[in-house]
Amino acid sequence: MQKLILHIPHASTHIPITEGYLVDSSILEKEILKLTDWYTDDLFESKDDEMIVAEFSRIFCDPERFPDDTQEVMAQFGMGVLYEKSDVGEVIRNVNPALKQRILDTYYWKHHQQLNRAVNEQLESFGKAIIIDCHSYPSKPLERDLDKNPIRPDFNIGTDAFHTSKELIELSVSFYEKAGYTLGIDWP
Repeated sequence: MQKLILHIPHASTHIPITEGYLVDSSILEKEILKLTDWYTDDLFESKDDEMIVAEFSRIFCDPERFPDDTQEVMAQFGMGVLYEKSDVGEVIRNVNPALKQRILDTYYWKHHQQLNRAVNEQLESFGKAIIIDCHSYPSKPLERDLDKNPIRPDFNIGTDAFHTSKELIELSVSFYEKAGYTLGIDWP
């Protein structure tokens, strides 16, 4: 039986290396409180599927951001792969090239190797892989959110024209409508 790949990138609150941080722990804790996808690891827990859970906070290293800041839209706000600014734009960390490389090598790429392994196993066994990127988001937009619309759907599915079948999108829309929920497609 094919397994779902449940990618859970933002549930952890752990900061393994404090080097480079310029603020005290109370400020980091407030940022973690604000930006963590709380309990998504519990909400999406499955013994039948493959769970890939980041073991570090997104405040430390965001595995969903491009490692090259020139490719990452959020880097312009100091929130690239390694967050240097808070949600409100205050400087929280100074990252030099050596520190960035060490974190990428030790944490970011290790996480992606686990994800790639899971995808490759599913492709090899079934010719396809279904990844559910497990997130939560606040009912009101954060300061750094690119979309400030305060009206948000109950659930969201992210799609890709090449990778996401029309049938999977239609199945999702039907499921959430029948359950009485609103569904965003690629939004917020």
